[in-house]
Amino acid sequence: MIGIINYGAGNIFSLTAALDRVGLSYMMINLPEEIDQCDRIIIPGVGHAGAAMQKLRESGLSEYIHTIKKPVLGICVGMQLMTDFSEEGNAGLLKIVPLQTLHFKERIAQKVPHMGWNSISPSKGNPLFLHIEDNAYFYFVHSYFIEYHEDYTIAKCDYDVPFSAAMSKGNFYGVQFHPEKSGKAGEQLLLNFSKIN
Repeated sequence: MIGIINYGAGNIFSLTAALDRVGLSYMMINLPEEIDQCDRIIIPGVGHAGAAMQKLRESGLSEYIHTIKKPVLGICVGMQLMTDFSEEGNAGLLKIVPLQTLHFKERIAQKVPHMGWNSISPSKGNPLFLHIEDNAYFYFVHSYFIEYHEDYTIAKCDYDVPFSAAMSKGNFYGVQFHPEKSGKAGEQLLLNFSKIN
């Protein structure tokens, strides 16, 4: 059973529709004690990282996320929340992965936000990317990005600058793209996550 942390900052419908398509069961997590009913957790998120972090604090879930020992997947803003800090709202975040979330605007010549399909280069052998070809395309919508770091980045993408399309630390995983909007490759990634121990 996948638990979806429901803190008012996620695009829940698209995600649950994708989980339905691939036959994965899920439930919404509104209270910390409900985490125990699930064997893995997804933190979704769209919009503003600072505002999402505030909602996570208000829900009472932020302090419990650090203690989770089962696999956790952050999607888009859900991934950014795992970093130390975001330039979006100059917000302190969950501090699970010691990286920063930065704004594209001052660092690239291309249009912001980075929106649409882009290819990624996943690390060899990472279980999140099993049966997904190198340079597979995923769907992105974001103005902020997580800095590339070889110790934590498990898939790289380039948009004038290299950035973390996916990262991991221990049982925590994050993807900047939207697997629920990324066709077969995205569905395979969700299935892979459902099998990570």
